Amino acid sequence: MSENTVFIPKAINEPVKEYRPGSPEREELKSALEEAYSRIIEIPMFIGGKEVKSDKSIPVYPPHKLDHQIGTYYQGNAGHVNIAIEAAMAAREDWANLCWKHRASVFLKAASLIAGPYRAKINAATMIGQSKTVQQAEIDSACEIIDFLRYNVQYMEEIYNNQPDSSEHVWNRLEQRPLEGFVFALTPFNFTAIAGNLPTAPAMMGNVVVWKASKTQVYSAHVLMEVFREAGVPDGVINLVYASGPVMGEVIFNHPDFAGIHFTGSTEVFQDIWKSIGTNIHKYKTYPRIVGETGGKDFVMVHNTAPVKQVVTALVRGAFEYQGQKCSAASRAYIPESIWPDVKKGLETDIASIRMGPTEDFKNFMGAVIDEPSFDKLESFIDGARKDKDAEVLFGGKCDKSKGYFIEPTVILASDPRYITMEEELFGPVLTIYVYEDDKWEETLELLDTTSSYALTGAILSADRYIIQSATKRLENAAGNFYINDKPTGAVVGQQPFGGARASGTNDKAGSYLNLLRWVSARTIKENFLPPEDYRYPYMEE
Repeated sequence: MSENTVFIPKAINEPVKEYRPGSPEREELKSALEEAYSRIIEIPMFIGGKEVKSDKSIPVYPPHKLDHQIGTYYQGNAGHVNIAIEAAMAAREDWANLCWKHRASVFLKAASLIAGPYRAKINAATMIGQSKTVQQAEIDSACEIIDFLRYNVQYMEEIYNNQPDSSEHVWNRLEQRPLEGFVFALTPFNFTAIAGNLPTAPAMMGNVVVWKASKTQVYSAHVLMEVFREAGVPDGVINLVYASGPVMGEVIFNHPDFAGIHFTGSTEVFQDIWKSIGTNIHKYKTYPRIVGETGGKDFVMVHNTAPVKQVVTALVRGAFEYQGQKCSAASRAYIPESIWPDVKKGLETDIASIRMGPTEDFKNFMGAVIDEPSFDKLESFIDGARKDKDAEVLFGGKCDKSKGYFIEPTVILASDPRYITMEEELFGPVLTIYVYEDDKWEETLELLDTTSSYALTGAILSADRYIIQSATKRLENAAGNFYINDKPTGAVVGQQPFGGARASGTNDKAGSYLNLLRWVSARTIKENFLPPEDYRYPYMEE
């Protein structure tokens, strides 16, 4: 059958709905929230297109309502991981041979399903299961995953159409083949969009995937699998297993068909994975692709020319949206002493006005942190700052886990610029500030660049263009996503491809064609239309 040239619909960022009182989307979401709270669902694994249960069930509770069960998920074992790998490998040949246009159709349909009939359901699941406000859920579990799917399809087309030059009588072609094996997708709790993108990006390029979602994100992961199945992802192409990390790792990193990992999580876990892959490198059929986005100790660098209100808003939104549980969240800030009194006053006023509580109450700006280990870690750092001579808890700091894992938005003032909360990733609503002397701008830039091992996101706020230029150059390696006069969060697919270097990951830029290139293996084909018939070259003539 002959095929004409097909052009993918141009990707456009999904508009963010506002959920104003009386709006249709608000009413639809309220109904979805009520329905979700009214029942306890079963959350099975999905292996080879089948719902799989185990003999170990674990209850699921919202982080902000610890007395209200919303689901039960089934934890897998090593046997389930092996079955998932077998299912993936069984599906590999047919999926790899499927025309890319049909793979594109599957994921474009998934995007349309989330934009339409599943929007309220997946937002409600994210709000309840991960304690996100409606604003944070909408930009994540609706808009960002839709953008990932649509833009990645567009990037896929661009990659396949990127062909080499050919000389006279020769046709050169470039094939982008799926990897020879299966891809392991290991996803975090904090973004439903990341949980959706990490398995679908490799799958889009013809790969088969074994997916482990975070145990604190299984509630919305279940909805994602519903979408993928309804969109037409064939059985075995994406297999969702709820086994523990060590169990998954023991099976996967010893398997000869392991071809790559797509990871978002902690730096320590990623380094352990890299070590395991290196130890087992002789076991694999091919060198695995290692793609990871890890931690961050993201900064806001403020110059004395920056407008105070803009500084305060960038700090409050950057540090406390979604309880600071973003890899990109502002967690350390450098403020010049000349404007510090006004910045301090602004922070005090804004933080005092922040409401915290269950996310179905749309007046709340913050929900709960994800689980008890996270709560306990954050509480210990806040208590430490109260006692340490080099730090002071300026605002917030109260912690209460009687009904949910609630931690107030907290600001720590550090007299030591290398105080522990200026260096260590906390992943919670804690912002540490160091006040520097105005004439030590250059020294403070050096301090900022050398304080943390991470290099994910960062921001500079200034009204002086010379300062902006010099700081942008001086901090070129300090952040993979750098913001000027903005908070260091909120990267948009297709606009600000996301990822950092140093201890923050491999910087393969999710939300760009660069990431998709990691999931293919190129083959060059040269066809000669006039093959030579004599081995002799002209220079050999008398």
